[in-house]
Amino acid sequence: MRIGELARATGATVRALRHYEQAGLIDSAREPNGYRDYGESAVVRVRNIRALVGAGLTLEDLRPLLGCLDGDVLANRPSERVLAIARERLSVLERRIAAQTEARDRLAAALAAALPAAVPAAPAADGSAAEG
Repeated sequence: MRIGELARATGATVRALRHYEQAGLIDSAREPNGYRDYGESAVVRVRNIRALVGAGLTLEDLRPLLGCLDGDVLANRPSERVLAIARERLSVLERRIAAQTEARDRLAAALAAALPAAVPAAPAADGSAAEG
């Protein structure tokens, strides 16, 4: 199947499919006219890639999992290797969120100090208005 057909079958963009191929996560044969030709198994693999990326993993995280991407990865219990990769990605995300929260709080404090009457209090982590 051609790249446009694979895009329609999976909901991915043509650009994303080229990116997945460049990253080594999917492959294609080349037709004599230069068009990419993907096998039917690419549909399952691309759907799995999209689901895992949607869950927060990166394409780099998926590289060690190539052998797992051709089955129903969401229906099966993840292997310890998959769990370790997911835990590491979660840790990275939590560190980034903490850093962004600290930056937001510093900026809100600086604005409050500079313009106390004009700046509303920053929302607290639980969504309520912070006192100050």
